[in-house]
Amino acid sequence: MDIRKIKKLIEMLQDSDLKEIEVSQGDESVRISRDNRSHTAEPIIQKQVVHEASNIVSQEEISQEEVKGDKVTSPIVGTFYRKPSPDKDPFIKVGDEVQEGDILCIIEAMKMMNEIKSDFSGKVVSIEVEDGQPVEYGQHIITIN
Repeated sequence: MDIRKIKKLIEMLQDSDLKEIEVSQGDESVRISRDNRSHTAEPIIQKQVVHEASNIVSQEEISQEEVKGDKVTSPIVGTFYRKPSPDKDPFIKVGDEVQEGDILCIIEAMKMMNEIKSDFSGKVVSIEVEDGQPVEYGQHIITIN
């Protein structure tokens, strides 16, 4: 999919009341969504398959990066949230110490809020997903060392 087409989709999303656009063309698929909690929402682009060189990083390339520590993966498909509500502090931040069983985040699926608890004790090394971003089953979301 051509980068010009993706830019056009972003413009269409910004000019409309839509929250998300997903377009498939052959083996390529692009999902563009925006965060509705602010008035100046920046679209989030998630490129799943890349057949030509572009400035968008594929999910495969991200998952191939070496990460040291225990990986927390999403147990379900849904929307990732770092906070229990928009006006509250995040459950965790990079550098925080967590214990096994501590709540790390929430993944919303079908209007159900699912608390994701840590299977590991240690220090939060990285949070791989932005607040409000869609996640897939098995996707690496947090690293604890």
